[in-house]
Amino acid sequence: MTSMATTDARSDRPMPPPTSRIDQARAEQLRAANINPRTGLATDYLNHFNEAVMLLEMVPDMPECAEDFLTWTPLSYAEHFWASNFKARDLAIEAYECADPKVRANFDNLTATMTSILTAVGNAMREAQQDKTRATLAEQATAWVKPLVALAGGVINGNSDNDVEAAMSN
Repeated sequence: MTSMATTDARSDRPMPPPTSRIDQARAEQLRAANINPRTGLATDYLNHFNEAVMLLEMVPDMPECAEDFLTWTPLSYAEHFWASNFKARDLAIEAYECADPKVRANFDNLTATMTSILTAVGNAMREAQQDKTRATLAEQATAWVKPLVALAGGVINGNSDNDVEAAMSN
């Protein structure tokens, strides 16, 4: 019987990259569930923000859509998957929790920024008395959130952290 070497629990050394058959099987399991095996993140979560953006885009032409947007509720990554019909929701939540802390921090910064924008716009729309004001708010929010959704997609797909850091510093 052979034993596999493990990293001492007290060690500060990082774990080596996945190379075993089990790791490859895990990567395939994640891919099959539409979860990026390199980042541990799923693009399905972005649907939560895309829904809000879609409603905001309709407000200038159909002011009554502002009421639909106002029903949008911020959800964390785990809350989104718990509320969804995503077939591998447990796997998506587990993979997110195990994701590289730096990748997850970049992703969480982007989603927190989108949530802040959408929440602030929702509050402003509730206070607005005119459709024109709501339309202006919707157009501004869309212009801010859409690029952030794209950046979050880049993080999910393992694109450069430099893009995220540059965008968040502006």
